[in-house]
Amino acid sequence: MAALRSATPEAVKVELERAKGISELAQVAVNTAKVEVDYLVATNQESSTFLELPPDQKYITEGLPNGITSITRHRTA
Repeated sequence: MAALRSATPEAVKVELERAKGISELAQVAVNTAKVEVDYLVATNQESSTFLELPPDQKYITEGLPNGITSITRHRTA
């Protein structure tokens, strides 16, 4: 926020547009997950591979600069 206060109006506009784009993408991901959960409930299933990596791939969490230290998978049952 301090950087935005001292930024030029053009730079602020660019940052706000970028933040809006990121927010919109995040909302799409949330809505997609909600639809998937609704589908699981409607079809009486406990889990789905829709949002998970294939079994031969692993989540990489070590050494990431974003502070992620683990991943939790949520299931409906």
